[in-house]
Amino acid sequence: MFELAWPWMLALLPLPILVWWLLPPYRARQASVKVPFFDRLAAATGQTPQRGAVVLQRRRVQMVAAVVIWALLVVALAQPQWVGDPVTREVSARDLILAIDISGSMQQRDFRAADGAVLTRLDGVKRVVADFIARRQGDRVALILFGTKAYVQVPFTQDLQTATALLAQTEVGMAGQQTAIGDTIGLAIRTFDASKAQQKLLILLTDGNDTASRVPPEHAADIARQNGVVVYTIGVGDPAASGENRVDLGALRSVAQTTGGRFFRAEDGAQLQAIYADIDRLAPAKLDTLSWRPKLPLFQWPLGAAVILALLLWLGLSLESERGRREAQHHA
Repeated sequence: MFELAWPWMLALLPLPILVWWLLPPYRARQASVKVPFFDRLAAATGQTPQRGAVVLQRRRVQMVAAVVIWALLVVALAQPQWVGDPVTREVSARDLILAIDISGSMQQRDFRAADGAVLTRLDGVKRVVADFIARRQGDRVALILFGTKAYVQVPFTQDLQTATALLAQTEVGMAGQQTAIGDTIGLAIRTFDASKAQQKLLILLTDGNDTASRVPPEHAADIARQNGVVVYTIGVGDPAASGENRVDLGALRSVAQTTGGRFFRAEDGAQLQAIYADIDRLAPAKLDTLSWRPKLPLFQWPLGAAVILALLLWLGLSLESERGRREAQHHA
């Protein structure tokens, strides 16, 4: 569909007529010599006397060309464009953070994968999480790794391949040997600060209890709730163990309940895969529909036509003037 982006520019069309009506015509004065025997001087030189005031005559082709050129320039200023059919696209309205525990206890080799292989806890988690990330088409995903300290390994991105590659490079102990669950939730909240998504989801996976946080997990969970962040917690450790190897299921359950999320218990790869499938079902991605119409600018066509027409007019007048000058020299 053809339309003008700035149709009000067409109001400039009558501007030359207003100028012609309101402004006085251009006049130029030239010095002259008064000769008492002017008639005899004119006869001696073979020239015919004319009136002193000379009004240059405009040809019709000049007037028509000027009108057309002005109209083309005004149309170009009005920004003509071709507007295509509406194009719609659905984009995710959810930002998702995966927080993975990489403390020393994740090195323990007791994680049974879905194919029966026995892996370290971290290797088993990475295998399942990588598959989960691959299904996040449309979501913006971030990755937080935590141990004694928490840090953002992957900021929000839709480049799932890069996120998976960086997850694969993760090693146990990169963030320290202890576990800081509360600080991890706090870092996730700060990471969500710049997010404008309708749905903010944190999935926190750990096999230990909080031993290094400056902020208790329960307090961090309350702050997350106030900021609209829903936390899903997954415990993969042994609650009967002691020290760093003991997973605090009660704290993880409390964090999830406070934020409106869910707590899950996973002991092997099959359970963990089922948990991620449940998370997909419980927290489906929200989609926003974006719609726009592609616009193809066309102003260059009337502008180019105006320039070409002006050049042709100038060339024609120049050739005619040169021809007249040569004829005058020939008669002389």
